[in-house]
Amino acid sequence: MSESYHFVRHNRTPRTVAILICVYAALASLVILFDAKWWLIALFALATLPALRDVIADTRAGLSIEDGELRWFSGKRSGQLALDEIDHMRFDTRWDLSVRVTAILKSGRKVRLPDEIRPPHRDFEKVLTDRGLKVTRHHFTVF
Repeated sequence: MSESYHFVRHNRTPRTVAILICVYAALASLVILFDAKWWLIALFALATLPALRDVIADTRAGLSIEDGELRWFSGKRSGQLALDEIDHMRFDTRWDLSVRVTAILKSGRKVRLPDEIRPPHRDFEKVLTDRGLKVTRHHFTVF
C-alpha cells in the first residue's frame, strides 16, 4: 500500500492544562486553608514541572509510515525502520492496561517504540496489517 500514514500528539491539550490548574488550585488551598508549609507545597509542585514544561513548549511526538519506512520522533529523539526489516510487531498489554509496541526485526533485534509516539493501538494495528506487517498480541505477561 503506497498511502502514507501520519500521527502527531501535542502535549498542550485542554486535559493537561485542566489537570495542572486543578493540582495548583489544590496546592494553593492547602496553603490557604490548612496553613501548610511553603517548602512542603513546593516539593509537591516539583512533580508537575515536566508537565508544565511540556505545556509551555507544546512539545510534539508522532510517527509516520511512508516510502517503505516507519519513522518516529519525540522531542529530540527520533528513529526509523525500513518496513522490510520488520518481521512482526508485538503489542503487549500491561497490567495498567496500556499497550507497549515492539518491532521485532528479521535479525532478531527488538526495537521498542516510545509510548508517547504510539497512536491508539487498535488503529495502529489496522494500519500495520494494511501494510502487510504481521501483528502479535500478548496480554498481561509478567516477564
